[in-house]
Formats: sequence, C-alpha cells, structure tokens
Amino acid sequence: MDFSSVHNTHEKTVFAAVMAASARYPGVADDPELLADVACVALNRMPPHYIRHSADLAFFTTEKERQAIARNIDESVDFAYGYVQARHVMAARR
Repeated sequence: MDFSSVHNTHEKTVFAAVMAASARYPGVADDPELLADVACVALNRMPPHYIRHSADLAFFTTEKERQAIARNIDESVDFAYGYVQARHVMAARR
C-alpha cells in the first residue's frame, strides 16, 4: 500500500506563515535550525488534519472553518516564535 499521498493539511500553510512572520523575529529567523523548531512547535499546537488531495480540503471546509484555521495558524506561529526565542535566550545564558 502506498501512503505517500497522505499529508497534514497544515504543513504548507504553517511553513508559509513561519516565513511570513520571520521579519518580526530577526534573532530567530536568521537561523534555519530555529526556524525548523518554530515550525515544529506551531504544527504541534494545531489539530492534525490529514487528507490525500488538496481538493478534499477545499470541498469539505466552510469559509468559517477556513477563517478559524487561519487564526489558529497565526496564533500558533506567534506562540512558537516566542517559545523558541525564549528557549534560545535561556540556552545562551548557560
């Protein structure tokens, strides 16, 4: 069985949101490793939502749900930047 078409719908949008927000977090955004950490923290705050085809998401998601997902992504990315930034500062003090 080939499961390669199964993916989390939030991955691409979270990655894009992390990059879009990076200008507000220059200390974190300059380090690719920290950006990956931000993406992981943000994705872990999102409820998983798996699909096989992007058309599935467009067809089965209402506009209200899309807006709620967008808000959740923005909040998760902002939280993740703050979290990773704080952990990075704490680690530098050791």
